[in-house]
Amino acid sequence: MTVRMGRLLRLLTALPGIVALLAGAVGTLSCATAAAAGQPPLGPAPSVRATSPAGSSTIAPADTGPHALTRDDVAAFFDGMMPYAIDRGNIAGATLAVVADGRLLFAKGYGFSDVKTRAPVLPDRTLFRVGSISKLFTWTAVMQQVQAGKIDLDRNVNDYLDFHIPDKFGQPITMRDLMTHTAGFEDTIAQSFLEKPGQLISLHNYLVNHIPVRIFPPGKVVAYSNYGATLAGYIVQRLSGEPFDQYVADHIYQPLGMQHSTFVQPLPAALAPDMSQGYAQASDGKSKPFEIVEIAPAGSVSASADDMARFMIAQLGDGSDGGTPILDAKTLALMHSPQSRMAPGMNGFDLGFYQENRNGLRIIGHAGDTNYFHSDLHLLLDRNVGIFMSFNSAGSDGASDSARTAVFRAFLDRYFPYSAPHEATVAHPQVDAARVAGWYESSRRITSALSIINSFLQTKVIASADGTVRVAALTDLSGTPLRWREVGPLTYREIGGQTHLKFVADPKGRILYWISDDFLPVLIFQRAHGLRQTGAMIWMMSAFCVILLLTIILWPASWVTRRRFKAALTLSPERKRLRLASRVGAMLLLAMVASWALIVMLLLKGSWGLDAPMIIAYCVSVLGFLGALAILIETVPRVWHGSGGWLVRSGEALLGLAALYGVWLIFAYGLINFSLRY
Repeated sequence: MTVRMGRLLRLLTALPGIVALLAGAVGTLSCATAAAAGQPPLGPAPSVRATSPAGSSTIAPADTGPHALTRDDVAAFFDGMMPYAIDRGNIAGATLAVVADGRLLFAKGYGFSDVKTRAPVLPDRTLFRVGSISKLFTWTAVMQQVQAGKIDLDRNVNDYLDFHIPDKFGQPITMRDLMTHTAGFEDTIAQSFLEKPGQLISLHNYLVNHIPVRIFPPGKVVAYSNYGATLAGYIVQRLSGEPFDQYVADHIYQPLGMQHSTFVQPLPAALAPDMSQGYAQASDGKSKPFEIVEIAPAGSVSASADDMARFMIAQLGDGSDGGTPILDAKTLALMHSPQSRMAPGMNGFDLGFYQENRNGLRIIGHAGDTNYFHSDLHLLLDRNVGIFMSFNSAGSDGASDSARTAVFRAFLDRYFPYSAPHEATVAHPQVDAARVAGWYESSRRITSALSIINSFLQTKVIASADGTVRVAALTDLSGTPLRWREVGPLTYREIGGQTHLKFVADPKGRILYWISDDFLPVLIFQRAHGLRQTGAMIWMMSAFCVILLLTIILWPASWVTRRRFKAALTLSPERKRLRLASRVGAMLLLAMVASWALIVMLLLKGSWGLDAPMIIAYCVSVLGFLGALAILIETVPRVWHGSGGWLVRSGEALLGLAALYGVWLIFAYGLINFSLRY
């Protein structure tokens, strides 16, 4: 239910992205999905190569000139593309709806909602989890309260709460901040997803017990926050006097005739039989349990494509789908108006919707992801067109991620073709390319002990000799790295494409961050410095572990060698004890690394119950700290005036440096703070 950018840039989505990072692979964009009419094979297949602005391979023939947006043409387009995409992507099924001019133009299901029974996807009945698209219902509910005069977008949110968000930066957080994800909260993952419905607690208790640290001044930095959306849902609940899920059912679903949609978990008995199964990949045939989302206003909706079409029509029209308006025209216009952006000319946020402007069109929308369902909703405001699609499998190599991008861009290029205006490359771009090169970390990040993961979530901007730059995380839909040329001060345009990359500097000219309209504007990438940079982190961590490992290996090896050649260890009894303590210290530091690596592995497997493993890791880190002190107590005098030749002293010096780095790791990342806030 988080917005994830290829499991790296979206964590940053869920935080599904950690695996790719630690493996050194950034979320590959590979296309996917399963078949519609008939029953195609469900075996694994390579990723689809999708069209990109630079023009690689394609998943549909290129067309010249716009096509008429008619039901027959749209049906031919999707019937040609979707079966191929889901089959190639190893995805079980998909659902899709297109609206235009206030009516449902096209809706269809593709593939299977249940691989075992081969049950089809029915657009008017089959429910898909829409993840963070749920937030659009939450924000709509907020705007209803704004329309009723109960919420002031610029008032301190604490005025609407029965608990207090701690003060910081001398500025209150407002509802406008929550709706533009600029409240300044760190990211949190604890208890976001649960294994059983019985683990659900009230919104109040969750919000009180999981208040994130405020890491940015409100209104200044975009950093996607599920907590912020959940907080907004709770405010609606308090002001309306109704449970949040019931409020949405009564004031949004019912007026729009959305009879196959719900926030409720587990599903109501009447809807449960219509729920699609979720899969990692279609070929394994193993359906996953219904995902329980604790932060319900941020991501628990289950809905059919037809119902999502009704919602899009209401948003694009007069606030209704032929029935009672859910918002008046003035409030809708406010909701769809630009509110914040992190750089001039780049995509930013409206109220709840983020901007996806492309092909010269004004587009707003939202993506949504659970572990197994992956969805997109787009509104072409000036053309009165909306498109919703959802996949019930992650697919091979996360193929559903690139499938939805490829399908939407192909849709735009077919019906709204566009030639981007010419922009000349600046003279002498090498100077700025050198300025912007370096490591950058996402503004959506954790600050607890798990913040060490941030150092592996960074992306690198690389300058070329010709003044072009590339960003390690950015590829086209075929996986080919994108290259960018400078077309204005610190502004880069994709070579062969229409998207831009913009760097922002402080008054002294120091680069602060970059943002791209090739990705969702839900975060920025801020300059990383010192030992926290990924490059330094990888090098130092590798050296740290190698030194400790060699110390442990050579310890018994040296004993065997001395025994073989009958050579005594010329150390005093006290020095021998210190040497023993330092070797045990090396083992404890390695155990500390292993314990935190285990935490990361548990995250990779989708385990969110990390309290017990983290307490163990904290305890091991305390022992690691004591071990580092033991190493320093032994190595400093040994190097300074101890026995042994230069080789022995050099080895001890390296061990001492490793211990110092271990101490820095412990305090820099809070590995002994015993906090269970993450």
